[in-house]
Amino acid sequence: MTDRSAEGPADADARATAMSRLMAAHRSIRAFQDRPVDAALVDRVLEEALHGSSSSGNLNLVSVIRSGDPARRARLCELHFGQPMVLQAPWVLTFCADTFRTRQWLAQRGARLGFADLLSWHVAAFDAIILAQTAALALESRGLGICYMGTTLHRMREIADELQCPPNCLPVTSLVVGWPAEAPAQRDRLPAAAWIHEEVYRRPTPAQIDERFAERERRGWERYRALGPEMIRRMDELGITHLAQYYTSPAKYDPDRFREDADALRALLAERGFLP
Repeated sequence: MTDRSAEGPADADARATAMSRLMAAHRSIRAFQDRPVDAALVDRVLEEALHGSSSSGNLNLVSVIRSGDPARRARLCELHFGQPMVLQAPWVLTFCADTFRTRQWLAQRGARLGFADLLSWHVAAFDAIILAQTAALALESRGLGICYMGTTLHRMREIADELQCPPNCLPVTSLVVGWPAEAPAQRDRLPAAAWIHEEVYRRPTPAQIDERFAERERRGWERYRALGPEMIRRMDELGITHLAQYYTSPAKYDPDRFREDADALRALLAERGFLP
C-alpha cells in the first residue's frame, strides 16, 4: 500500500492529472484484437479494484465470474443478444450481487441469518456496480478496452443459470475485456448544468431542457443515422424523426419491453431469495 503521508502538492497534482487524462480517454470498445489477455493480469486488477472500491459495511457482497472458454463465451454471446464483441474479447467479466457467501458464513457460525431482502439486494448490487467501475478504469489504465453490457439486466435469469449462480446471487452487469481494435470518438454527455444541482434538486424549465439537450440531440441523431441504410429504413418504418422518439421506440429502449423485463426481474428476485 502506498504511503502518501510524505507526498507534497506536486505529487497530488500529478495523480490528479493522470486520473483526469484516464477519464478523458474512456471509450466503450466493441472491436478487439485477436490477442490474449493474461488471466493473472485480470485477476490482479480485480483484486486491486476491490481494495480500491468502497463496500457497504465492508461486507464485500460481490462476486465476479471471469469467462474465457470459447464455448462459454459463445453461449454468453447468445444471451447478450448476439453482440459480436462477446466473441471477440478474450474475457467476459460478470459482476454479481452476492449475499449467498455471507449467508453461508453466518450459518456456519450460528449467527442470525440476514441479507435476504430487497434492501440487501440494493446494497449488493450497488457494491457490484462500484467494483465494476473501479475495475473498468483500472483495466483502461493498462491499455485494455472495455465495454459494459446493459443486456445483463434483460437476461439475468438465463445468465445466472448459465454461470450456475446459487440463491441470493444474481448478475448485475458485465464487461467485455480485451486489447482494442478501434479508437472511436468520445461520446457526447449532457452538460454539467443539466445534472449538477446546488443544495437541492432544481427542476429544469422547458427552455433549459431544449438548451441542455440540443447538442446531444444533434450528435446522437447523426450517430445513429450514420449506422447505415438498414437503420434509416427501420427509423422511417417506425415514424422516428428525432432522437427522443428513437430512444423509446421498439428499436431502442421500448417501454413495453422494459415493463415485461421489470416484471420478470421482480419474479426472479423473489425466486432467488431477495424478495418475500
